[in-house]
Amino acid sequence: MRFINVAAFLEREELIREGKGVDRRFRVLEFGDDEVTEYAILSHRWTAQEVDYNEIVKLAKMDKEEISEIRQRDGYQKILQSCEQAKKDGYEWLWADTCCIDKRSSAELSEAINSIYRWYENSKVCYTYLHDVPGSSFPTTRDNESCPWLNGWPEWFSRGWTLQEMIAPSNLQFFNKDWRPIGDKRMLSPILEDVTGVPQHILREGLSSNRPCVAQIMSWAANRTTTCVEDRAYSLMGLLGVNMPMLYGEGKKAFHRLQLEIIRTSNDYSIFAWGCNGIKARTGSILADDPSFFRDCGEMELMNREEFIESLRHGIPEELPWFEDDRFGTFPITNRGIPIWLFLRPRVGSDTVFQALLPCRSDPSGPPVAINLALWECNYYWFLTTIPYESGRLQLRQVFLIYQDMSYRNTTFEIDDSAIRDDQKGFTSATYPEEVITGNTVALGTTYPLCVKSYSCRRQGYHFAVGFGQCFDQNWIHVIGREPDSPLGSWSCYGPMLNRAPEHAQSMKKARSGAARCQLYILQTRLPGSTWVLQTSCVVWKSSGICKIKLEVFRNPGFGNVLGEWTGFDVDERYDLSCDWQGLMIPHCPSKRGSCELLVDGISMKFSYTPNGITLGDYGHFTDSEDFCCEGNLFADFESFSLNANIAPKQHRISDRSGYRKESSVVRAYHESGDFTELYKPLGLSVPSNDDFKSLLASLSTRLTNRYLITRVIQYPPNSLSPSSGTTHWYNTAKPFVWHRNEGAGSVVGGAVR
Repeated sequence: MRFINVAAFLEREELIREGKGVDRRFRVLEFGDDEVTEYAILSHRWTAQEVDYNEIVKLAKMDKEEISEIRQRDGYQKILQSCEQAKKDGYEWLWADTCCIDKRSSAELSEAINSIYRWYENSKVCYTYLHDVPGSSFPTTRDNESCPWLNGWPEWFSRGWTLQEMIAPSNLQFFNKDWRPIGDKRMLSPILEDVTGVPQHILREGLSSNRPCVAQIMSWAANRTTTCVEDRAYSLMGLLGVNMPMLYGEGKKAFHRLQLEIIRTSNDYSIFAWGCNGIKARTGSILADDPSFFRDCGEMELMNREEFIESLRHGIPEELPWFEDDRFGTFPITNRGIPIWLFLRPRVGSDTVFQALLPCRSDPSGPPVAINLALWECNYYWFLTTIPYESGRLQLRQVFLIYQDMSYRNTTFEIDDSAIRDDQKGFTSATYPEEVITGNTVALGTTYPLCVKSYSCRRQGYHFAVGFGQCFDQNWIHVIGREPDSPLGSWSCYGPMLNRAPEHAQSMKKARSGAARCQLYILQTRLPGSTWVLQTSCVVWKSSGICKIKLEVFRNPGFGNVLGEWTGFDVDERYDLSCDWQGLMIPHCPSKRGSCELLVDGISMKFSYTPNGITLGDYGHFTDSEDFCCEGNLFADFESFSLNANIAPKQHRISDRSGYRKESSVVRAYHESGDFTELYKPLGLSVPSNDDFKSLLASLSTRLTNRYLITRVIQYPPNSLSPSSGTTHWYNTAKPFVWHRNEGAGSVVGGAVR
């Protein structure tokens, strides 16, 4: 390391002050060995007026104006006062970080940063200059007016690098702004513990005496700041006993590298305990992003194997899983993750969310720390949740903890719930947290990964909540319903939904994997204790990444057709001519009407019965007695548009499942009771699935909202078996899914886009 020659520096300063000439070969910096040299060292808060290596070395070669400017700087005066104090204390050498390192050399800078803790530790005395303390004694109370940097304490206590500069030296002397001594570290240790969180025994005896765990050391730096993000990690290397190369420009990855170096050299489980007290952070890597994540770990301590096992036996009634000693406390780093054996407790009813118990505790009498992990694609991630939940039986399992940094993106949901908040439906809503929603737009990020909207209908007594979330860069939506007259608040649903976020995200991911170009997802949820169904429809636009959500409530007495899980449809952002239009409609089957089963082009389908004539393309609504009331017919309406388009109905071959043949023109329609009806020359008709028909629905979308459409019919000519000439008694009903986009951006029709 390079030292300031105290006598040479003071001699040169005196010659300059007296206006005498200075030999240009005059040397004030010399190399030495910190292990054998007795030296003083300076600790201070850097300012914009520091003096660097080049200016100290070449001072005598500068003109008078440059020399005068440098000597008047606060940085030069600090070095001068330090040298005078060192001479008074009998030290020939002084080290100051501003001028003893040639920062133009990246190799020298890296060596200095990796050695600086040892240099402070090996010093005979450390002079700590508090530039913002004018009084003649060390401050014992906060002064927010004079010192706003760290809860009213001097600025020196707010900086990242000064933490190790306070702990490493055995002899640390404080000086006020006028360089008058105001106390030493040992004498002031009770006050310093209150200011910094560092225990008194560490301040008096150093880290070698009863060394704290990693998490506790990290907590000391939680409220400190550095000019460069990377220095938040580099300033802790000496305190944590690791070395690594400097890579300025890597940002928070420096702190990730620091943690990986610690893991390589120790088996201190507390490095994973940063999330034990509900830190507001992201779901993802097991590594913390910066020291502030360890803010609540000031009393963290490790538990030895016997203490840990005994604590598990005391707090958990079941028998502990058997394990081998060599599995405990060994976790190397691999390209997949950190393989480690952990005691896990799964969340009741979940296969993806776990509590992991670590052999450390947040206070001397506390139980083992429990952190939350989530299973995602065979690996385990740190999982954000602050809500307690019931856990299952303890397991010992080898898991791979993901340490690679995940990409995070903000998520935007645009919610259209006008169909359930109109006067007829009578639903009111509430949102939690309110910070994430503006109008109908929900914006989620790492701070708020979930928003819950709850809906209540006092008239009907129905309550449900819809959660809009993001987990593992996967958008998800989940619905919770309640029995009538059981209120459901958005706040009360927030915790349960957040706890199961990986499962909800996995459900939507599964739907997405079911279609090559899937962008449309539909979930139908029956409202408990009713015949009403909530339909949640989600369209994701690749061009913007925005999720557009439509919520609708409709009566469905035959709720057996309710999907119950997300279903994805194979569409793209333009339109898909080959897409089956029938698949993008909500099937409806009145429960009070008889039904039969027939083969349509060889595929089994169920049809409903009506005594009244129904025509293909009729649309309307169902009464409370489940009678269909026709309001119009699509094919008839088509004539009023004067469009040159092909919307001819599709024809289908009808046969029965048994292959029965009384004569070639008769088909048996089998009922659920086992009875059958004989149909003479049945003809199957359905609405077309071409793009012209989609355009027609778009044109009539306003009229079709919340209306049902006759999509298939079975017709047959009159004979002795079927006296009703040309009528339809068997049909399928569906509710078209119609989505509106802003004018000029295209519109979704039945889940496709035109």
